[in-house]
Amino acid sequence: MNATSLELSIVIPAYNEEFRLPATLERIAAYLKNGHRETEVLIVDDGSKDRTAAVAESFRNKLPALRVVPNDVNRGKGYSVRHGVQEARGRIVLFTDADLSAPIEEADKLVDALQHFDVAIGSRAVNRSLITVHESPFREFAGIIFNKIVRVILRLPFVDTQCGFKAFHRERCRIIFEQQTIERFGFDPELLYLARHHGLRAVEIPVRWGHSPATKISMLRDSLQMLLDVFKIRWNSLLGRYARKP
Repeated sequence: MNATSLELSIVIPAYNEEFRLPATLERIAAYLKNGHRETEVLIVDDGSKDRTAAVAESFRNKLPALRVVPNDVNRGKGYSVRHGVQEARGRIVLFTDADLSAPIEEADKLVDALQHFDVAIGSRAVNRSLITVHESPFREFAGIIFNKIVRVILRLPFVDTQCGFKAFHRERCRIIFEQQTIERFGFDPELLYLARHHGLRAVEIPVRWGHSPATKISMLRDSLQMLLDVFKIRWNSLLGRYARKP
């Protein structure tokens, strides 16, 4: 496959995902078989202690353009997404969770939106009737509160910054990944803040989504860190650490 002809790069951050990856890659292979876009799939192995990399490599016969991108040690989802995007070669890059909480078929909505925008973010909150499996009431409430805080502190207009399903025009959005500083779960608001900071056009697209009970987010530890990250983003901005393009 000629790298210059690549339309789409699908980036999947993965940490200890040997059991969930097979079903995910089978579904992606079926999706791509029925599509017309030249696509590569990048599995970013975030220092897994299991057979994540080997399982991914075993799908090369079904996904010839699959690449495993290793992190030397566990760095976090944010770092893994940035690493994958920087290694990607497609005109459009989409990242998705290893469990495909948002079905890969929903990628068409985001890619189509990029005809008019620079960033397309999947959203659970725009149309909650599309949620097939809900989180616990406590998790849903915590997510709503977090997004309200993000809207106030970072002045972002989105109602769901945390859905792990986002697409970008790779070249236009290169700078936001270069300036990304947050390496764990709080990276999404930083990317969206940077996109707005640099005058990129972003749109929120309702997508089908189902909660996975095997989620790796800790409600106590990770939620607190994500909250601190929101203030870190604001502080970085006040200190001028997000230099605008000349």
